[in-house]
Amino acid sequence: MYIGRIVAVGRTRAGANAALYRVSSRSFPNRRAVEYPTRVAVTPLEGHERDLLSNPYIAYNALRLVGGWAVASNGAHTDPIAEKIEAGLPARDALAQTLLAMDYEKDEYNTPRIAAAVPPRGDTAWLGIVRSDALVVKAVPLVAGHAVYLATYEADDVRDSQSSVFDAVTAAEAARFMMDGGAFQELERPVVSAAALAVEGGFKLGSYTV
Repeated sequence: MYIGRIVAVGRTRAGANAALYRVSSRSFPNRRAVEYPTRVAVTPLEGHERDLLSNPYIAYNALRLVGGWAVASNGAHTDPIAEKIEAGLPARDALAQTLLAMDYEKDEYNTPRIAAAVPPRGDTAWLGIVRSDALVVKAVPLVAGHAVYLATYEADDVRDSQSSVFDAVTAAEAARFMMDGGAFQELERPVVSAAALAVEGGFKLGSYTV
């Protein structure tokens, strides 16, 4: 099944919180994940930069660490969500305000904007989506060995049924899990993924490109 871009929140069996992101794409598969100290960016592969002329939504920071939180999303809204959290807004408000202000993407599919926010400690994360017909932001309990996901198509609401077993030891393993682990292995057209996995003092970042 193809459900487009995916964000997820989870906790490993050992108790480490995680924010997860995956690009699944039919139209623009020529992309890579680039890791920086506090963010992971999705960009066109070398030689495919002109894809941005066809769709400006395909390059963005997919993961960002700020204010003790990990923020993941499928677009340019990663940064304003992170900046609002850094300024002291609760994660719920940062997601809701940003998603409402930026709205769904004005492409041929009216692609929803999706986002996740995860603390390094604590039992609650947040998932949010803005579609052409709704804005949804919900708290999600973090359970050991379990992840809950949200996607741009089909799985486009926060539902308990959109879940998977989940485990990883490193952030790189967590990113790989988003591609071919648990329920995610059933989802089509994987391109790149990124993960933030909680460690002592914050998060570690990892990524995986097909």
